Parts: sequence; structure tokens; C-alpha cells
Amino acid sequence: MSQPEETRVRDAVRQDPHVVNGLASVAEAMRLFETSGHDTLVIDKRSPDDEYGVLTISMIARQVFAQNRAARRVSVYEVMEKPAINLSGNMQARYAIRLLTRLNLDVALVVENDQLIGTVGLRELTLAEFASNVPPAENVQNSEKE
Repeated sequence: MSQPEETRVRDAVRQDPHVVNGLASVAEAMRLFETSGHDTLVIDKRSPDDEYGVLTISMIARQVFAQNRAARRVSVYEVMEKPAINLSGNMQARYAIRLLTRLNLDVALVVENDQLIGTVGLRELTLAEFASNVPPAENVQNSEKE
């Protein structure tokens, strides 16, 4: 019997990330969250030697709304995490899950050949790893009836 193929980060990546300028307001970022359906924004590099940043709704909740700050007056760069953790698309999903949980992070950027290809979250990685290691749902339902 052959071993199942390992799940890779690229199997769970959310492609076409929304990239915004760090000088944008949190209000602008929130509008982008609303219209795009994404839960992560990538903050663009200011120069080729700079690093990407990352912004999530939970960061905004903790650092803006929970502290009663005005979303129109706060810039994205004040709330974002930078540098963002970069994962290789070829990394095994289980190792990416371990790394993100060890660092208490929910999201990372996926980079291949020095190119940003997307974002990946703990949720997507966990679901991809589960799908590769557990029988299809119909088999699980049949075994529960027995």
C-alpha cells in the first residue's frame, strides 16, 4: 500500500491577495474587507528591500475598535504586523500548522521564487490536512451508524 501524498501549503493557499498601501486608513481597509470577502490584507513593500506586512480583522478589532480609536484616523501601518511570516508553497501543511500555532499566528504569506502567491490561514491549512488524512464524509457517516 502506498503512502498518501503529503498536503502542501500551496494546496491551501488563497490566491490573488489584496495588496494595500500602509498609508491607507483602517476605514479604507475595512471597506476592502467588506467588498472582497477576504479576511487578510497584504501590506505592500515600500521598496524592493522592504518586507510585506499583514493585516487581519482581528488586529483591527484589538488595536482600533477595542481601544475606541477612530478608523478614519488610524493608518494601516499602525495596526499591521510587519514583517509577515512567509511560508514556502512546498512546505508540508502539518509543519506550517505547527509553526503558526507555535508563534500564535492565524495567517501567513505564501511565497514561491521570491513572488507573493497568496495568503494561507490556520483554518485553511487545518482543513486541507484533515481532508488528506480522513476518509470522505460518506464513509464516516456509515461507520457512525454501526
